Amino acid sequence: MRDERNPFGEVPPPDPVRVVVADDNPVVRAGLTALLSGREELEVVAEAADGKEAYEATLAHTPDVVLLDVRMPGVDGLTALPHLVPLTAVLMLTYSGESDIVHEALRRGANGYLVHGEFTSDELVTAVRDARRGRPHLTPTAAGRLLAQLRGEGDADSAFGGGARGSWPDAGPTSTKNLSQLQPDVAQSVSDKSAYGLSAREAEIMELIASGMSNQQIAATCFISEKTVKNHINRIFAKLHSTSRAEAAAKWRGEERSSAQGSGGGRW
Repeated sequence: MRDERNPFGEVPPPDPVRVVVADDNPVVRAGLTALLSGREELEVVAEAADGKEAYEATLAHTPDVVLLDVRMPGVDGLTALPHLVPLTAVLMLTYSGESDIVHEALRRGANGYLVHGEFTSDELVTAVRDARRGRPHLTPTAAGRLLAQLRGEGDADSAFGGGARGSWPDAGPTSTKNLSQLQPDVAQSVSDKSAYGLSAREAEIMELIASGMSNQQIAATCFISEKTVKNHINRIFAKLHSTSRAEAAAKWRGEERSSAQGSGGGRW
């Protein structure tokens, strides 16, 4: 007798996208893990607090995608990136939106670059799924920074002329030596702001100020109160010798001109 069963009834579901989440902020890691684990066809197989742990987790769990922050203590994301891209797809997920860092991450083989606060949960899930397929994603800040840099350099061909995953640039020669022997390099050399003496949290908040976020948005993003945000901003202004958000942002970005006018002085 002919089998009358539905020919598609026995088709197994696709394998889940296996993800490693790498971020030094435990609250961010937990939030991302909860968000991704609650979606069909996604599975967080490990978390990591820096690039070294991300590399070791990738070797141990063979994920399809690594979500990688840029600024982390120990081995930072840009240092670890070229060691990860031969093993899996890497999607940058960070607060750092400076043009040089965006360009360097893509040059080193990242499949995409997402800046916190510029995507929805559904968009993040789509970006993770697409990363496994080699489809790149850029959030507006990353796309704008990259475009501005390419226009300024007039060198779009060289910027996109490599052979890494998808259509991103070549990550260059890589080595699988133990990352414990490496030291952070690019995140500091590309955007060295340590001279200001900001703490990791203050630097994170300063990045959000520079991106144009309000205190309320910063509080929601960092899971802290608006009063705590204001306290951080007071300390940031003191360390940057600034009296306004615009002036602080200009110094943080390394701009020579002061953009203090029109900022409302030191008002929050």
